[in-house]
Amino acid sequence: MRAVALYGAVGSLVLSALAVAPAGGATATPVDDLLTPEGRGTVVAAARAEIAGIPFAGCPEVEDLPSYVECGTVAVPLDYADPLGRQIRLTVGRVKATGKPAERQGALVYNPGGPGGSGMYFPMMSKLPEWKRIAAAYDMVGYSPRGVGRSAPLSCQNPADFTKAPTQAPAEPSAAYKLERIARAKTYAQGCARNAGPDLRHFHSLNNARDLEVLRAALGEERLTFLGTSYGTYLGALHATLFPRHVRRMVLDSVVDPSPDKIWYRSNLEQSLAFESRWADFRAWVARHHKTYGLGTTPAQVLLSYEKARARLSHEPAGGKVGTVQLQRAYLQAGYYDDDWARRAYALSQYLKGNPGPLIAQAAPDPADAAETENGDAVYTAVECNDAPWPTDWNVWDRDNTALARRAPFETWANVWMNLPCAYWQAPRQRPLDVRTGPGEIPPVLILAAERDAATPYAGAQELHRRLGGSVLVTEQGAGTHGIAGGANACVNGHMEAYLLTGRTPVRRASCAPHPQPDPVSLDQRAVERKLPPAV
Repeated sequence: MRAVALYGAVGSLVLSALAVAPAGGATATPVDDLLTPEGRGTVVAAARAEIAGIPFAGCPEVEDLPSYVECGTVAVPLDYADPLGRQIRLTVGRVKATGKPAERQGALVYNPGGPGGSGMYFPMMSKLPEWKRIAAAYDMVGYSPRGVGRSAPLSCQNPADFTKAPTQAPAEPSAAYKLERIARAKTYAQGCARNAGPDLRHFHSLNNARDLEVLRAALGEERLTFLGTSYGTYLGALHATLFPRHVRRMVLDSVVDPSPDKIWYRSNLEQSLAFESRWADFRAWVARHHKTYGLGTTPAQVLLSYEKARARLSHEPAGGKVGTVQLQRAYLQAGYYDDDWARRAYALSQYLKGNPGPLIAQAAPDPADAAETENGDAVYTAVECNDAPWPTDWNVWDRDNTALARRAPFETWANVWMNLPCAYWQAPRQRPLDVRTGPGEIPPVLILAAERDAATPYAGAQELHRRLGGSVLVTEQGAGTHGIAGGANACVNGHMEAYLLTGRTPVRRASCAPHPQPDPVSLDQRAVERKLPPAV
């Protein structure tokens, strides 16, 4: 009886939405979504969540969070076309707003990207100086999206096998090696299908956006205030398109290009090309500090030093743990974050001088992280493969990436092997939503982007800016760090803080000078040998 009564109330909401929604237009709108079973199911699920709320309490030990963070869960349908059917529970973390009650503006919900990243650490940001004023006004809320952590976790293979090291990969793959990787991709895709079964089809971005809408309702927020980084920007853009009346403020930081034809095959091609430029930025910085690191006075000489290390590791892995695959993964992080540049340069310098310790500390996988790492990659694969059509003919992949690798050898083939399971995916594919809002349909959205970001190239921010009517684009010029909100640039942080606290934005665009590049670290500073947590 309760379910029937709830459907009755929700039915009224649906009819009201249909009555007031604007007609016309070729792009997806709330009306279009409400006409689908999944759209109607989202209304049902959000109504249930609003009634249930989230009973926050202490966090389980497995979350490894400090005592000041509260945890809870929110129920969402596995399948939004069947909203009263099987439910899964998403883990949520919160730190309440630290200011006076009159200063509180609601909950700020965060998604760190991936897909496959958990935002459960985000409430801890409330203790950092850069977030102090925002944390006074907002509950700081992070969560684990579906499939991540304890939120109906996905797994595609044994974590110990996934993180096994050392592993080797040729810089230029032979025909035989390509066949080996095709076989591994097929096995991985089969493992995802076998482990998740028919549930696998429900792990995709449209459902992630619907989950975000249900979380909004469970938090008691009439409209969503959201911060998304990297893939989290795509999630926020989907939510804004599907649920424009439920958007309050959104900060979208380091933007995925939402163009339907880019999701996700072409997006990865463009990412590989962009990483080549950022890899060159790192080598140029190292060359400027040759006196500190001794790796070469030009970017080309630094590359030779890297290739010398790579060749040595291909024959004799460092510490029996670091092969060429681990080396490339470690130095790929220099393409994401320039605060990694000094420690990566130091590790390479020391390795070539006969001390492999720093390189092992930075590049060797930690067995303690195996389950979390494998889970994150499983969710990444499931979401990206489910989201859109991918080429199913290996010849297409081979043609496109062989040509690209001539221009961008550093990341291209590693990116192929990461995504190749999508060529052999067994679950049905979604059709990417045409992300778009007209002027006045949503409040202004604040878009943040670094001009030389490799993981999410700057053109994606420009495209989203065009697609979201009334949005504002703040650019960190000449910089390439991925994820700039709350980071090293005071100008960027000032725009974000003003927007979240007052709603104030620049008129349409603004620019910030780049944050300073890192200082070189002296070779006798052993602190750089510490191993940092992996980035999403």
